[in-house]
Amino acid sequence: MTQSPHIAVIGLGYVGLPLAVALARHFSVIGIDASETRIAELKDGHDRTGEIERHALASSSLGLSSDASEAAGADIYIVAVPTPVDAENRPDLGALLGATEMVGPLLEADRLPVIVFESTVYPGVTEDICGPALEKASGLTRGTDFFLGYSPERINPGDREHSIDKIVKVVAGENAEVAERLADIYGKITEGGAYKAASIKVAEAAKVIENAQRDINIAFMNEIARVFAPLGLSTWDVLDAAGTKWNFLPFQPGLVGGHCIGIDPYYLAHCAAEQGHDPQVILAGRNINDGMGAWIADRLHAARNGEAGRVLVLGLTFKEDVPDLRNSRVVDVIERLKALGHEVCVHDPLADPAEAKVEYGITLESEAPSGPHDLVFAAVPHRGYRELSDDAIAALVADGGTIADLKGMWRDRTLGGIARWTL
Repeated sequence: MTQSPHIAVIGLGYVGLPLAVALARHFSVIGIDASETRIAELKDGHDRTGEIERHALASSSLGLSSDASEAAGADIYIVAVPTPVDAENRPDLGALLGATEMVGPLLEADRLPVIVFESTVYPGVTEDICGPALEKASGLTRGTDFFLGYSPERINPGDREHSIDKIVKVVAGENAEVAERLADIYGKITEGGAYKAASIKVAEAAKVIENAQRDINIAFMNEIARVFAPLGLSTWDVLDAAGTKWNFLPFQPGLVGGHCIGIDPYYLAHCAAEQGHDPQVILAGRNINDGMGAWIADRLHAARNGEAGRVLVLGLTFKEDVPDLRNSRVVDVIERLKALGHEVCVHDPLADPAEAKVEYGITLESEAPSGPHDLVFAAVPHRGYRELSDDAIAALVADGGTIADLKGMWRDRTLGGIARWTL
């Protein structure tokens, strides 16, 4: 292993790109992505995810390529590709294994390379699945010719407070020397430092429970929202009151999408099932959160006295102020409203219209939102929506119409006598 490593980051999405840029401040780094379009955009200084500013890309020494062979002979390979679930909510390791098999032939035994996985998996995937796949693809022997490591990603899209250079990075290696090496590398890029987990499996388990815990807590909030709705109680008012207690946890109800919270619990549930355990709490949380979209749509339909009408949906991304459409659960609301006979149009100033069309068959409104509509459903509290004036909001609604403010971003607005709905 060389003193100053040459590093290859495989996958330049929401996770890989910020990591590669941060590493390139200290090491020789090449970023590999299978998408030639993505590489061309990055070389032109444009990051469609919005995580890295143009000036940061322009000033970075990071190498960029869609040709994996340009990463041959690296000392450290960091794999940061998506790990979704399939149609049956089972772990889909296709992209992970594809990247693993791509890396295999690039390994040079005399450099004793370390292959680090950042993708979320259940305990055992790195050593029991990826390790053998690397041996097969490379013809080399793990533990002698190459070594394994794991450092779970903790990227939160759009979060500038908990960025890669501020958070604690958990690292693990298949032996103490590898763990120490990774702690040194990752420790250089973040002021939060590196935490050496007891083993690779411990690091994998830590990652998968982080998001499962959050999913379960949000599921509780969503369940109480369903309990309070028939009572005419605002969940936001209830949470404001409960939040005055010093140890009350500030979770909020809503749609649970994205590539982490809505996916990772299924990896943990799969792991549990493999051990012969019935993961009741984990899957109960998932069932509640996965069903929220249809429940919300039914409540909106009821708020309109069961009358179908013209609906404007504000926001399609899985969370506010990011362009990320992965696993957006706003789609569940839209599909249910359409099934109930409503005519639905969708606006989102940040989402990529082409991606929305390909992924969900949704044509985004190209112009600024305008009225009138029988129902305005504020699904995602993007900054542009939060800053709309009272008059602009009211202008979107037809006489006798309803404003549905999912996350309560307009709770403090008067908005005249317009009928309103929220959780």
